[in-house]
Amino acid sequence: MRQRTARVDELLRQEIGAIVAREVADPRIGFATITRVETTRDLSHARVWVSVIGQPDERRATISALSRAMPFVRHELGKTLRIRRIPDLHVELDDTAERGTRVLRLLDELETGVPRGEDLALGETLPTPVPRVRHEGDVPDEPPSAVIPPRPRSRRRGPVRRQGKPAR
Repeated sequence: MRQRTARVDELLRQEIGAIVAREVADPRIGFATITRVETTRDLSHARVWVSVIGQPDERRATISALSRAMPFVRHELGKTLRIRRIPDLHVELDDTAERGTRVLRLLDELETGVPRGEDLALGETLPTPVPRVRHEGDVPDEPPSAVIPPRPRSRRRGPVRRQGKPAR
């Protein structure tokens, strides 16, 4: 059953993205990308995760406009998809890219000991970074230049057969 839900999720993601790009004409919708769709098991509800580039107020306006357009999108999905029930669509903001950027910035700050410019108040200046002192026995930052050989291929060919079930 989970495979079917995953297939429906991917199909909905593609179709919703196409409908929003082609047929939804709302000036409040900025640069938005449908990143993923999660449906319930009975396919009655679907969460549509949207990544939006822009300022926080632009993001809120885009999510609001997309939420208001979802009944139209659902109607258009009913015309194109051949599934028994088109799920109710709920829009959520996907901020994983922003969180990932923040984590990378924090890791960079931990490594250098210097805060990045985005976190400084107006008028403050960045201190000059202190060069890292290397000691004997330190592991170099660069990865070794040795080439890693490819993994050996399995000798088994063809479909894997399970006991009790014939191969198709």
